Amino acid sequence: MSTRNLGRSEFGDPKNTGNLMSLKEAYALLNEWVPNERLRLHMKQVAANMKAWAIEKEGADELTASKWELAGLLHDADWERYPDDHCRIIIEELERRNIDPEVIHCIASHGPSVFGVEPVSKMDKMIYAIDELSGFIHAAALIRPTLYEGLEVKSVLKRLKSPAFAAQVSREDIADAISRIDTTLEELILFIIDHQKNVS
Repeated sequence: MSTRNLGRSEFGDPKNTGNLMSLKEAYALLNEWVPNERLRLHMKQVAANMKAWAIEKEGADELTASKWELAGLLHDADWERYPDDHCRIIIEELERRNIDPEVIHCIASHGPSVFGVEPVSKMDKMIYAIDELSGFIHAAALIRPTLYEGLEVKSVLKRLKSPAFAAQVSREDIADAISRIDTTLEELILFIIDHQKNVS
């Protein structure tokens, strides 16, 4: 069992439902905790994908879209500073700040095989699906002279079948995540390419 297993499935306080930090506060935390620009970019890409999915695919209102965006933006906030306690530290920080429990649970469930927290809500399931694929697609774009321009779904699929490419990305987690949502792998890859290509 992973040493990062959180050992619980309840997070935050229901009375804090609807409480979110501002993007300014979230970015301040990000800039303080995450010196690595590549990791910050990954988190911003996941946030952009999550917000866009909530609005375009789920018909989310402004508050709901902000929850999805905040979860995406902060899901790896403690990865660099506290690698052995990844997820635990950011969860405790968000609980201390009285943040909406749905956001905290979403962050806790972005790697069920690692943290031991099952994705329950649509937001949980989508961060699990988007997180690994987002990083993988970015890696696929970086090796191309034109980056995202002209990057096709079939090219990403081909790379996924090559275990040596971006070997740290779990193909098993990607397959598991896709099995939990009502969207095909091809559709999600196309969505992510379209929505993270201009994030900087």
